[in-house]
Amino acid sequence: MVVGIDPGRNVGVAFVQQDGRLERALIITLDQLTTLSIPLGATLVVGGGTGSEPVQAALRHRRLAFVVLDEHGTSLEARTLYFRDYPPRGLKRLIPQGLWWPPRPLDDYAAYAIALRYLKG
Repeated sequence: MVVGIDPGRNVGVAFVQQDGRLERALIITLDQLTTLSIPLGATLVVGGGTGSEPVQAALRHRRLAFVVLDEHGTSLEARTLYFRDYPPRGLKRLIPQGLWWPPRPLDDYAAYAIALRYLKG
């Protein structure tokens, strides 16, 4: 399993199987990261963008190994992944895709994008 972590004001976390299937995704605070249950043997992948250092420090404090990955563009990838899983319905589906706007923060899907990037190598 790969656990993708999108650092920032909100911390996105995505638990992803080796085949790229999203198991679980959540948005937490940095404080919650200190007690988050990480599956044994999971590979932790942290986005290297804004807010990465406090996340890395929290993981180091827990003595967890992790890989830092460039997260440039993962916000756009997160939108694509979100709308793949939750396509607009009704009249909203007629709006051009570039104008679709998610109804909630996508930090968890940004973490999913980071995990997928790691899996693609």
